[in-house]
Amino acid sequence: MAQTQFDFENHAAVVTGAGGGIGRAIALALGAAGAAVVCGDINPDRADESAQAIIDAGGRALALQTDVANRFQVSAMIEGGRDAFGRLDILVNAAGVYKRGGIHAIDEWDWRRILDVNLTGAFFCTQLLSRVMADEGGGVIINVASDAAYPLALPEGTAYAASKTGLIGMTIQAAHELKPHNIRVNAICPGGVDEEDSTPTRTDTPVAPEMIAPLVLFLCSDGAQLITGQAIHIGPA
Repeated sequence: MAQTQFDFENHAAVVTGAGGGIGRAIALALGAAGAAVVCGDINPDRADESAQAIIDAGGRALALQTDVANRFQVSAMIEGGRDAFGRLDILVNAAGVYKRGGIHAIDEWDWRRILDVNLTGAFFCTQLLSRVMADEGGGVIINVASDAAYPLALPEGTAYAASKTGLIGMTIQAAHELKPHNIRVNAICPGGVDEEDSTPTRTDTPVAPEMIAPLVLFLCSDGAQLITGQAIHIGPA
């Protein structure tokens, strides 16, 4: 297995949206650092591909088809991960959807689906897994937000911007509520990520998803014990 500056040998992580883009990059990076990884994705083939890549590199992984907007599927994902790896102490909420549409153009179905996946899905995962973490001594939660949460960042992205702004708000509140349970919660706000079906943002110089993963690994590590409730921009200025 590839050597990294981080050691998560005794940790297990749940990564949603692990089938591609930022989620896949984070899942593979955690696996390379020694963590057991539950690769959750609505697309079972892509979840399998990510899990197999971790296993082929000498790591431990499990693929589980999961629609994070479905609370029962989220619960099943967590229980499947616990059955496979025992304690789960890292959660990365990277599942997300985007559809272009300004305030007058987006329809109700697209609005609800974007909010359901990007915000409510992260809420389901955070609520259910943080209960487990609290009972087992703590953990770390990372929410993948976006620079679309900032003013004038994303043209014609009303629902997406609303979902990511809400995710940052949930991050700050959850960090406050979960701190007594030794659970840290932070958000990363990528801008201009070069990936399939990428979301347009305010930058014209995208970066590879693999360049995002090291920040997540740091935030999950003991070196970030004093960092919680933060939304950290990463990407071109």
